[in-house]
Amino acid sequence: GLVAEAGHATTTASATQTSASPKRKKAKKKRSRRSSIGKHTTRPADAEETPAVRYAQLSQIDCEIELDQRDIAYDRVYDKPEGVGVLAPVRLGGPLRGVTFRSDASEAKRETSPYEIADCRLVLALDDFAQILARHDIVEVRHYSMYRPPRSWPEGKIGKQHAGALALDAGRFLTSEGKVLDVDRDFHGAIGAKTCGEGARPRRATPESLTLRAILCEAVDARMFNVVLTPNYNRPHHNHFHLEVMAGVHWFLVH
Repeated sequence: GLVAEAGHATTTASATQTSASPKRKKAKKKRSRRSSIGKHTTRPADAEETPAVRYAQLSQIDCEIELDQRDIAYDRVYDKPEGVGVLAPVRLGGPLRGVTFRSDASEAKRETSPYEIADCRLVLALDDFAQILARHDIVEVRHYSMYRPPRSWPEGKIGKQHAGALALDAGRFLTSEGKVLDVDRDFHGAIGAKTCGEGARPRRATPESLTLRAILCEAVDARMFNVVLTPNYNRPHHNHFHLEVMAGVHWFLVH
């Protein structure tokens, strides 16, 4: 689930159309997509002071220093191409503030799974997020991936989004009592609906949907992620929250 998806064109031109017509249609669709995303984007004057922007600007060394200062257990990923395209690849060595972030793979497979690799800068944001999760009695987050290795990648190029291990796709949240809050089942959103802020509400106000919404919107208010995408964004996001730190930007997208 990526912001880049919103820029993907699906224009189909008939054989009878002139060469200029598909171009006009494509340009119109792009404007429409930009307008839709723009409604959900903010550019705060104090962006430089937000956690997301501060983390995104860190170098590998500076980021790892902050991990050490927070006593976060991690292992740097040294072996290429395991972390190719990732500025500061690490594997978590344990929970963050009592909250475990993991995929559904077995423990043995997770030790070498590329999907368990995160950029250090994302880990700092997740450490902040864990404080919110703990307040809601969440002890585990099951995700679909953080890093998604590209099939091929130019030497020395740093990736964005999942290609740079800067995004987490969180699907389920587990409480200390074993209750599961499943985004697919419990979020009760609608494509195009507002996610956070005045007037935002789930289609069904169940305890689960309200808790998921509270967790998400508290993270939005704390501005620890530049990009937050939910089932309200599009069909591919029906089962997860896409939480992303993005380098080089001073805006926030919540959809």
